[in-house]
Amino acid sequence: MQRIAVIGCCGAGKTQLALALGEKLGLPVTHLDQLGWSAGWVEVDNDELARRQQAVFTRDGRWIADGNYGSTMMVRFAVADTIVFMDFATPICLYRVLKRRVRYVGRTRPDMAPGCPESFLDGEFPKFLHYVATFRAKHRPRILAKLAQLDRSQRVITLRSPREARRFLTAL
Repeated sequence: MQRIAVIGCCGAGKTQLALALGEKLGLPVTHLDQLGWSAGWVEVDNDELARRQQAVFTRDGRWIADGNYGSTMMVRFAVADTIVFMDFATPICLYRVLKRRVRYVGRTRPDMAPGCPESFLDGEFPKFLHYVATFRAKHRPRILAKLAQLDRSQRVITLRSPREARRFLTAL
């Protein structure tokens, strides 16, 4: 495992797993939220996001990509040797995003682009919760379809619970 894409619903623990993998395997971790946003919660357009990812995630590099971004997922999949899909239940993800929001309210998370503080007051938070609540029904099928297109030499690891994630890390 030299080029690892960690994907899954918001709140599944992609960042924590990516950081733990990075430490254990000695690989640099890139948080896609740092590539996909600018200060003030300004979203980078898909073409620019793809360009930024292509510069970081190469076939001859060693890296861990932390994040989903379905519109550019195949950019990472094209060069990854391992994809870790954190396929967690919706209640776990909802709980964790709420917990994270409370923890970082008014501050920018370490895995986020500078100048993007967490807030409960913005009008986007209900939309974000809806995204998380409907992820398994709306977005998971698209991810599974993309995973089905992968080259057989690429390893796909599906983790369905925090316990499976801990076991996976321990087994490395």
